[in-house]
Amino acid sequence: MFKTIDMLDVKGKRVLVRADLNVPAKDGKVTDTTRIDRSAATLKELAAKGARVIVLTHFGRPKGREDKYSQKLLVEPLAKAVGKPVAWADDCVGPEVEKLIASLKDGDIALLENVRFHPEEEKNDPGFAKQLAALGDLYVNDAFSTAHRAHASTEGLAHLLPAAAGRLMQAELEALGKALEKPEKPVAAIVGGAKVSTKLELLGNLVGRVDYLIIGGGMANTFLFAQGKSVGKSLCEKEMADTAREILDKAKAAHCHIVLPVDAVVAGEFAENAANKVVSVDAVPDDMMILDAGPASTEAVIDRLGGCKTLVWNGPFGAFEIKPFDAATNAVAQWAAERTAQGRLLTVAGGGDTVSALAKAGVEDKFSYVSTAGGAFLEWLEGKVLPGVAALG
Repeated sequence: MFKTIDMLDVKGKRVLVRADLNVPAKDGKVTDTTRIDRSAATLKELAAKGARVIVLTHFGRPKGREDKYSQKLLVEPLAKAVGKPVAWADDCVGPEVEKLIASLKDGDIALLENVRFHPEEEKNDPGFAKQLAALGDLYVNDAFSTAHRAHASTEGLAHLLPAAAGRLMQAELEALGKALEKPEKPVAAIVGGAKVSTKLELLGNLVGRVDYLIIGGGMANTFLFAQGKSVGKSLCEKEMADTAREILDKAKAAHCHIVLPVDAVVAGEFAENAANKVVSVDAVPDDMMILDAGPASTEAVIDRLGGCKTLVWNGPFGAFEIKPFDAATNAVAQWAAERTAQGRLLTVAGGGDTVSALAKAGVEDKFSYVSTAGGAFLEWLEGKVLPGVAALG
């Protein structure tokens, strides 16, 4: 069990908050403030309780100190999100930073410069973690998306100061716990995307945890090929056929039903509105490629999900970026959103493509929880221990 900020007395204390404000930016301007907006709740609550809030985060992958990765551009959008001025320090350790922190009053918020300007951060250097710890009295980790990395500011600090999860981290862990640790059964997982090879551990973990494993996207082609079907010019990892067969056997032994497409939308080229047709997966033409699951497959998936109480989703059914190959993803996503609204299905989704696909289907705010955490979300689904979370126990 992890600790939350409800268990900390923060008034008058210096609280180091590890946030994930690694946002997209162009020409020195932030282009998407989602992560900043999501982090604001924890920062506002701590400030309202009289804490002196000190925000640690990273931006990009700098090699040492690089101006293009300075976090100064985050000050304005962060101040807007928290509704008050944000003080700025152009480093995250050292005398100038100490001076700034000493000047903070209860309820103030300060943002420190990129922790990755110091190579010791990613090495989880104990000396660097101690330097950071000296700046605060308490530590709050609100960056689930970096919790799979054992860095000084995500893991090292938690061993040096009284530590707790922030509201965003708490929401993520509670949603994931409901979805896979103590789920209401039956449980289904949709796993899509291009390659089986990148999701081997995920598939291996899920077959032992879910009742239905629904496979879509390019990886479904590999499974169809492994079953002896011709997939034409489709994206397919033919060298993974043995592995796909092993997963099918493992699922059978675990009484997990694997659901594969029965029909497909095929086209001769990967292009918007390319001429296309629906065929059985037993009759994919040699000169065509599968770009989406067909209507019968979509109906079969919805039918399976109809009896489920919990759905975990990672990856689209087809080439959702281009029309009309977004149809299966959109139809299943909209059905799941409707079911969620009726209180009949708990829906937890995550991973880069999944978030984009749900946004495109107009339902990203209609699922029970959508994780923006990418790698950490995947590692959690794979059953791995996340160092940043384990340190909060």
